[in-house]
Amino acid sequence: MKKIINTENAPAAIGPYSQANLANGVLYISGQIPVDPATGKLVEGIEKETHQVMKNLEAILTEAGMTFKNVVKATIFLKSMDDFAVMNDIYASYLDAESYPARETVQVSCLPKNVDIEISMIAHQD
Repeated sequence: MKKIINTENAPAAIGPYSQANLANGVLYISGQIPVDPATGKLVEGIEKETHQVMKNLEAILTEAGMTFKNVVKATIFLKSMDDFAVMNDIYASYLDAESYPARETVQVSCLPKNVDIEISMIAHQD
């Protein structure tokens, strides 16, 4: 059975989707962009954007009773691969080196609201 996960500590969906769905112990988190849920405004600059995206993901994981240690897969979309090194360092700072998820990072031509980064994740309950 599917359970919709929703928290006010992450940005509300801006389309016909849920922040996350939990099905059979697997949490599918929709792509998060750098919107500050407290203000509803975008943060700017790849450093601030990456931190905000990771905080949004963390809020959804927390709502589902999980942490980044539960994440098994991440997909990262960047507007420019020139931002990869900065993003990668910040991304890694939120994770436990003993439990890094599988991941791919791709450059795309455009993202919602013209942001520089979007990350989606899949996590599994222990």
